[in-house]
Amino acid sequence: MPDATDRQPQRLMGIDPGSRTIGLCVLDYRPGQAECVALQSHALGHHGGFAARMAGLYAEVRRWVDTHQPDVCAIEQIFMYRSPESSLKLAQARGAALAAIAAGGLEVYEYMPASVKQAVVGTGRADKLQVAHMIQRLLKLPEQPSADGADAAAVALCHAYRASALGGLAAQGGNEQLKQAAQSRYRRRSGKKGWRSVDPATLKKPPVGGGAG
Repeated sequence: MPDATDRQPQRLMGIDPGSRTIGLCVLDYRPGQAECVALQSHALGHHGGFAARMAGLYAEVRRWVDTHQPDVCAIEQIFMYRSPESSLKLAQARGAALAAIAAGGLEVYEYMPASVKQAVVGTGRADKLQVAHMIQRLLKLPEQPSADGADAAAVALCHAYRASALGGLAAQGGNEQLKQAAQSRYRRRSGKKGWRSVDPATLKKPPVGGGAG
């Protein structure tokens, strides 16, 4: 059986979007081994106003996709700032990044910031300095990366760890394990005992043409 290090690595691109700075990272990942291909914090201020910065963000993400040819992309999900204006600008920056990813034909995965921190640092309450410190250690970087670049690397690693764990479960017949884990999470959140499995063959089919007008 081939060793894990003999497998073709998956190339992952992580993005930390922002209205003034965008973090970008590309990793080559094998189970238990991640190699940093490129990592950067790209300032957008020189592009000018907000619309011009969003155009620059789009162009930079497309340039990275074309240059590094990643297999998939991971990006942080939106979260609410205290300022609605800041939240709106972040959402628009994410939109520009997602449009560039989609234009490059990439599949994209989204993760909440707390999930990213939990995956990399071990706690969802980690600050930016802790994330940057762990990224330097995990990727064996010669110096600590900037906060935006570290966040981009963290979301890429979060996806790598999640995909690797789910792949391992599937290889071990993990569909049943995944179902049990999902039911356990459902019970914790809802206080109910779980859901009842339904055989699709027993479901009644709606009459043809019976939809609402």
